Amino acid sequence: MTRPPLILIVDDAPQIQRFLRHALTASGYDTCLADTGGGALELAASRDPDLMILDLGLPDMNGKAVIEALRATSDMPIIVLSAHDQEMEKIMALDLGADDFVAKPFAIGELLARLRVCLRPGRSAERPQVIRCGDLRIDRAAHEVTRAGSPIHLTPKEFDLLLALADNPGRVMTHRQLLQTVWGPAHVDDVPYLRVFIGQLRLKLGLGIDSPVQIHTEPGVGYRWLVTGA
Repeated sequence: MTRPPLILIVDDAPQIQRFLRHALTASGYDTCLADTGGGALELAASRDPDLMILDLGLPDMNGKAVIEALRATSDMPIIVLSAHDQEMEKIMALDLGADDFVAKPFAIGELLARLRVCLRPGRSAERPQVIRCGDLRIDRAAHEVTRAGSPIHLTPKEFDLLLALADNPGRVMTHRQLLQTVWGPAHVDDVPYLRVFIGQLRLKLGLGIDSPVQIHTEPGVGYRWLVTGA
């Protein structure tokens, strides 16, 4: 019998620990708890959890240090819990390798949705040669994009940006991650430039408000590739 996914909850607030443990257990997950960064790293090594939910404000070390230490040995998904006034901390955590974030106070439904995306099978698998999102078809090898069979002309940079998003469905990609992936380290601060290209992609792909595919803006952070039903 396949065991349920094990979620490591890292938060020093007992009420948050209790709430998350109850909600996750009710949703079919196993849980283990840590209230310090050191304890989180010990449990990550000894219990091999499937995902970590990490509060950034811990008593012994910053949550970013936990992410950095974990990423040296593991690609376990990490969802960061952050307060609304921690925007720069949140962005830095994502740039260090966190997979997603949920702002406090949060709705458990949103957290569970983020968790399901991070646990989706094939997350670390080889990238498919052809990506299909509704009637949108992206051919990686041929550098071709069609929608409902009609070709869409994209520049090389637009195509690379599209792949950077579509290869990570549901996951927030920070401005810095996208700029470094598509344009290189010298352009990581060119956020206005990125916004122009995102606008061009939305226009060329026909991503209106009723489209089943969306490039969703995470204000001040980056973008998500969202597909209805995904």
